[in-house]
Amino acid sequence: MQISINDLLNLKNINIIDIRDRVKYNLGHIPGSINISYYELLNNTSKYLDKDKTYYLYCDFGNTSRVIVSRLNSNGYKTISISGGYNNYLLR
Repeated sequence: MQISINDLLNLKNINIIDIRDRVKYNLGHIPGSINISYYELLNNTSKYLDKDKTYYLYCDFGNTSRVIVSRLNSNGYKTISISGGYNNYLLR
């Protein structure tokens, strides 16, 4: 599952997770997002995600987030990849 950055920015009260490392997050991120590296998210999923909520994930270009979303969704979580990642946010 994917969503465009334009469609995402029209949504209210959503959970956005930046799965990049802390350094990249600190250099810039989508407003309102929290930073949980993909490694941490995959190894401690139940600590960060609730199966009753939907989460929007992004990385630099959308490739890693697509893979992580597929893996999380196969485990019963509701996650959506932001198409094009942070790069598309910068280009909008």
